[in-house]
Amino acid sequence: MAILVIEDDPVIAGFLQTGLRYEGYRISACFSGEEGLDLFKNASFDLVILDVVLPGMDGFDVCRRVRSRGSDVPVLMLTVKNEVSDRVRGLDSGADDYLSKPFDFDELLARVRALLRRSGKLGEGKRMEAGCLSLDTETREVEKNGVRITLTPTEFALLELFIGHPRRVFTREILLNRVFGYEYDGGTNVIDVHINHLRKKLNDSPARLIRTVYGVGYGFYPDNTEE
Repeated sequence: MAILVIEDDPVIAGFLQTGLRYEGYRISACFSGEEGLDLFKNASFDLVILDVVLPGMDGFDVCRRVRSRGSDVPVLMLTVKNEVSDRVRGLDSGADDYLSKPFDFDELLARVRALLRRSGKLGEGKRMEAGCLSLDTETREVEKNGVRITLTPTEFALLELFIGHPRRVFTREILLNRVFGYEYDGGTNVIDVHINHLRKKLNDSPARLIRTVYGVGYGFYPDNTEE
């Protein structure tokens, strides 16, 4: 599998290249957002590891431009910033996960594997249907009333979990654990951000499909019935 690393710190970039290549990944690396976008346009990647603080174009802008091209490639953002507002900004720009520096390589590797699982690079596919929605776990295609909807890997993973468990209410902590696949310390607000994005793409306003259960979490109601 091919990973694009966009990181301006040569020490960290070298560390990532060495470690990920040892794990069997094909790595392309560059040191600026502009270079990264050029590489992304001219090659196919299964995942992007993207530093936020870059010379010239920052990581938020790079991520937005990747998404504006219609790509749903998983994006893992790296940053020295650990404020909630920065994590939310990263997710709003289209990132799927967020890791603060300094980080342990084993944790980064776990997040890479989780993102690849959610992007459909691993496992067998099947078709799931619930009300007006249909989802194919092999092709990663989602349709609402026959109209195709493009989701990011994290949004797809959330919807897949909801469709598989209609009318079950999940706490934010359970959603973090089930969707991200490991203990996640980024704060439960990241789930709220992804849920809001998913609702917008499903045109679920007011929220009838994915409902907020106040004080608990979220539930999925494909037939618009109460719990």
